[in-house]
Amino acid sequence: MRYYIIAGERSGDLHGGNLVKALRQRDPQATFRGFGGEYMREAGVTLTLHYSDMAFMGFAQVVLNLNRISKFIKQCTADIRDFKPDVVILIDYGGFNRQISAFCKKNGFRNFYYITPKVWAWGVYRARELKKNVDRMFVILPFEKDFFKKFQWEVDYVGNPVLDAVKAHHRDDQFLSKWNLKDKQIIALLPGSRKQELERLVPVMAEVARKFPEYQFAVAAVSNLDKTLYTPFSELKNVSYVEEQTYDLLSHARAAIVTSGTATLETALFRVPQIVVYKTSWINYKISKWVIQVPYISLVNLIAGKEVVKEMIQDDANVDHLAGELKQLLTDSPRRKEVLNGYDEIIRILDTGSASENAAALMTRYLTQQQES
Repeated sequence: MRYYIIAGERSGDLHGGNLVKALRQRDPQATFRGFGGEYMREAGVTLTLHYSDMAFMGFAQVVLNLNRISKFIKQCTADIRDFKPDVVILIDYGGFNRQISAFCKKNGFRNFYYITPKVWAWGVYRARELKKNVDRMFVILPFEKDFFKKFQWEVDYVGNPVLDAVKAHHRDDQFLSKWNLKDKQIIALLPGSRKQELERLVPVMAEVARKFPEYQFAVAAVSNLDKTLYTPFSELKNVSYVEEQTYDLLSHARAAIVTSGTATLETALFRVPQIVVYKTSWINYKISKWVIQVPYISLVNLIAGKEVVKEMIQDDANVDHLAGELKQLLTDSPRRKEVLNGYDEIIRILDTGSASENAAALMTRYLTQQQES
């Protein structure tokens, strides 16, 4: 089989790489091509564009880069025509991949969607568009299956690939000495992987670190970002940097402050009590308030169906609020125990076997059935 796979950000690249490995187990002669990153490349995908070129955050950034995005779509559709895959596999990255799914439907290319765009949060009407254009949908959150049933669409729940990645992680015994983190309890700072996130959140996180000199703060730094984005930390002796070892950092952390996104779920699966933070531009925030239709921004709370972790958004993401909650999470307080009990329930809900293997089994089965029919 010939597979064309498209991931537009780090988490999609990670899960795309794991999916490719699982597909190879069932289809050893498979050929893979697409848009992605290092995880997909290491799994054997020939990349025609790296996702770092497509990392636009927020409505305003998307609008400002419409011409570039349009060029990437044209590049992608032309590459699909040339490659002639048996299936195009779309991974999250809804704004881009929804257009590719429409192209595939119009031009006779079978397409599967793995890791659904969050239409249940910001665009319920787009569920009908997906149903029209996508041949098979593979969802990773339990409530998504029921959501799509409202549109008379039976989709496949395959489990959650974030749990797969956490389970597969092998802790580095040299981690603490490698990053010189041996003397104090560690608070992990995960400010995100996009420039706009760091610009707004790093200064706040730095001020929080000033209030806890008895703890060691470790920043999950992204190696390919401009180091000046981390400048607010530079004068703080209790702040260190960790690159490309976020899972090892979480496996050693006492608590964490995390930018909303997949990292919130990763932190929960490592059972690290956390505060979820999010800041964006005024216009992005107002638009988000208007279009987002769910009560929480973190996957942790969405999966639990209740507030397990505190979400501090926009003006609430300030030093005093963060410091107050962090104090409770660092001690053996009822609040810390409440968060950990919530995590245990989330893990129980998600633990349905390997999402990558479940998805690969279904994908190869559907493709084989199509060939035989």
